[in-house]
Amino acid sequence: MTTLPSEDGPVLTAEQQAVVDQPWDTRLLVTAGAGTGKTHTLVRRMDALVGNADPDGALEAGELLVLSFSRAAVRELRDRIARHGEHARRVRVQTFDSWAYSLLVQVHPDGEWSALSFDERIRAATDAIEKGALDALEAGPPAHLIVDEVQDLVGARREMVEALLDRLQDSCGFTLIGDPAQAIYDFQIQDPEEYADRTDLFLRWVRASYADDLVELVLTRNFRAVTPEARTALPLGRVVQGIGSAPEGVDAAAERLHGELRELLLDLPDLGPLTDSYTLDSLRSFPGTCAILTRDNRQALLVSQLLQEQGVPHALRRSLQDRPVPHWVAELLRSTEAATLTEARLRELLLAMPLPEGTDPDRVWRALRGAARGNGRGTLDVARLRGLVAERRFPDELADPEPARLIVSTVHRSKGLEFDRVVLLTPPTVTELRRQDNELDTPAEARALYVAMTRAREDLYRIAAPVTATLLKHRPTGRWYRGVLNPRLKWRRDGIEVRAGDVCTREPADAAHDAPAAQSHLLERVRPGDAVTFRLRDALPLGPEQSPGYALLHEGREIGDASEVFRCHLYAVLKVGPTWDIRWPEEISGLRVDCLESVAGSTAAGANAGIGDRGVWIAPRISGIGRFRHLAGAEEEQE
Repeated sequence: MTTLPSEDGPVLTAEQQAVVDQPWDTRLLVTAGAGTGKTHTLVRRMDALVGNADPDGALEAGELLVLSFSRAAVRELRDRIARHGEHARRVRVQTFDSWAYSLLVQVHPDGEWSALSFDERIRAATDAIEKGALDALEAGPPAHLIVDEVQDLVGARREMVEALLDRLQDSCGFTLIGDPAQAIYDFQIQDPEEYADRTDLFLRWVRASYADDLVELVLTRNFRAVTPEARTALPLGRVVQGIGSAPEGVDAAAERLHGELRELLLDLPDLGPLTDSYTLDSLRSFPGTCAILTRDNRQALLVSQLLQEQGVPHALRRSLQDRPVPHWVAELLRSTEAATLTEARLRELLLAMPLPEGTDPDRVWRALRGAARGNGRGTLDVARLRGLVAERRFPDELADPEPARLIVSTVHRSKGLEFDRVVLLTPPTVTELRRQDNELDTPAEARALYVAMTRAREDLYRIAAPVTATLLKHRPTGRWYRGVLNPRLKWRRDGIEVRAGDVCTREPADAAHDAPAAQSHLLERVRPGDAVTFRLRDALPLGPEQSPGYALLHEGREIGDASEVFRCHLYAVLKVGPTWDIRWPEEISGLRVDCLESVAGSTAAGANAGIGDRGVWIAPRISGIGRFRHLAGAEEEQE
């Protein structure tokens, strides 16, 4: 295979070049430690597979199937391809969920696939693969499969990839790349037998299935960490990888490792409390990218609340399964009555609207052309484009870029990312964690701490974790709620977590009065991070086991309604006992805008509201821990 010249990007190391140079039909497993240039190596391998000068060694772009876990990872791959790829620009990179959906739509176009959960679609795709669905794909079965972060292949996704490889065993090469030290998604495993045997389960399956012809390579040189602080945890990488085979037992080895990592972290500088003006100013003024990484979502919500109260701009990183469609898509569809769009017309429409930073018209055209190709040459089908929104199949590479310089994220949601500065909440010891959780997964705790400590390029700091005692879990709904102790030492429910799906999308905001004005307000005035409030419309519940309606307000302007899901969950959280008389909060404040998204409802709803007949409009997505405000004298103790 032809070696690519250095002007195509950073010079490859000998280890990286060995990965790039493998023939297309190689069964290749690559172990790549943290920061070893995995993404760049994958891009150069894709470029070489598609652009090989030898006709017998080259593949068509459509013959490569490239799968990754998150939209952030897909976007990073696409960005690298745009900078350093030439032939690979025609390769489509997809998440597991997106590809599974695409497979099902092609093979069974009449199925109600959008009504299924992500895991249900993955399982349906696995079943279809086992029944021969790959032969029915428009582009035919793939000739080479590339899978990123294979150490996190667990549960339904592991089964789907194993089914893929089984069906393609005689005709397909593959490149599987990952790092056992960064396997932190064991908690997703629902099968007790699989969980008990979870250590490197997929990797062991690959080694057993391809024992005779598997090629194993490694990437060891770290390019990410440029300071001693950022390299703090790297010497323990091999120890983390070997937890599963420790002679003294997995839990004992993991506890010792967690203790070593924690001690290394405690030796690093303390940035100071999040209530300190110096700490807050340093977060505001830091010119690079910065992440505050938390152990769990409860800590992330509290840290985000503290920063919001202190006026520090930031983004709370959303779940990896949240798939908001960028808001400009609704505006694009509303701006044209044509059935098809040419590239020139698409660019003209995009130039006339405010676009998020980093939106590239070239990327938009390529991605939409691949997903909503029109019948005419060089056109987009507008009806298909609307279908991508309605069916939640919008191209992964066009996901909202989340451009904030400062983000608050759980370690799991930061997977695969890197930042100039990382601030970690000081973790408890394993002993302290076991007091909270009798079934603590000690190896997962050690690996998560290692992953968190290897995200930094330059600065690595620690801060004290916030007190989480007043944020409690309502297990029936899975929501966090704010508890306040009253004088009788009983908990009053004083706030509730707000998240994706809590704003109604069945009809446009303010549909009964002036929906066009509400859409204009959203587009022109609302920005990520803005404060919003739910306000009670009246005291009459909208259904059994639901709260009354709540309007979402921004600067006093109505921009949405509470969804039915939120109203049901608010009722469940506040209905402490069967005879309890609920006093509905007048307002739920302390909420913020996560992003604006394009949503699809009925075409009649859009037409009746005066915003066109496409049935697509803009809606806010919100997050935060809301705080209840009751009318004077009307507050009821929710014990």
